[in-house]
Amino acid sequence: MSETFFSLEIQPRFNETDGLGHINNTVLPVWFEAAREPVFEIFNPSLDLSQWNLIVAGFTIAYTSPTNYGKPVSVKTWISQVGNSSFEVAQQSWQEGKMTAEAKTTLVHYDYGIDKSQPISAEVKSQLAKLTGE
Repeated sequence: MSETFFSLEIQPRFNETDGLGHINNTVLPVWFEAAREPVFEIFNPSLDLSQWNLIVAGFTIAYTSPTNYGKPVSVKTWISQVGNSSFEVAQQSWQEGKMTAEAKTTLVHYDYGIDKSQPISAEVKSQLAKLTGE
């Protein structure tokens, strides 16, 4: 993997827009989740829901500027911290060279069968460590 972050290009849809022409604040968390898919694939390459092994432990978002309809948005995703069984995903949305929001999501490697967190393997930690965002 030569990239240190993932990028997803999104074209805002009309139905995501409020009366002022801004993208509704409930939409960006959905975009951020969509942009985390390559991270999900590190843990579950087939994205098989019957084998799902991640759970969201927390999420924060700061809106720094309005995101507008009719102009593409780029979502940048990288790993900002890795622990024993959890890790933090940092994300930013950008439109026309301006950051419009930033978020941090804590995900936990999780076994749903026993309802318990699981250590992240050394191999997965190595893949996550490459995604520094720099």
